[in-house]
Amino acid sequence: MDKIVPTREIAMELLKEYNQNESLIKHALAVEGVMRHFAELFGEDQEKWGIIGLIHDLDYEKYPEEHCTKTKEILEERNWPEDYIRAVVSHGWQICSDVEPVERMEKVLYTIDELTGLITATALMRPSKSVMDLTVKSVKKKWKQKSFAAGVDRSIIERGAQMLGMELNEIIDETIKGMQKVADEIGL
Repeated sequence: MDKIVPTREIAMELLKEYNQNESLIKHALAVEGVMRHFAELFGEDQEKWGIIGLIHDLDYEKYPEEHCTKTKEILEERNWPEDYIRAVVSHGWQICSDVEPVERMEKVLYTIDELTGLITATALMRPSKSVMDLTVKSVKKKWKQKSFAAGVDRSIIERGAQMLGMELNEIIDETIKGMQKVADEIGL
């Protein structure tokens, strides 16, 4: 059987089929927005990168113990292209997957997944509760407070930045910009 050509519409239907939790859907939309932003920055396929961002946590609500593994099965059953599946599975590298991010798209997803969580938490602490006036300095201040957003694994973000050959401040800045582009959809 031929592989499908994923569209945002197909990806969104799939996301909502497996996820009802509003915060997980907002996280998916944030990651999608940031992936599109980085694709634009690097002159890559924004649609593809966005779709991968949108479905990266497809299995997390229903199958948290099988995170990444279950998404791979779901996407394979639906004949998704291998590079989409590989990118999604690689974001769980050394956490729930042994697939190392090697393509730039995979490295970006690996890096910004946790970072969007930290940025969201930081934005929600601000009087505006928005990413629109958020600065790198504010995020870095919260970064240093290990008890703040304690579930965010900062070492993954640092490792991802090294893999991309980018400064942490630059990645934080571009991630904020990506989230600002979808601020209405993610409620920030």
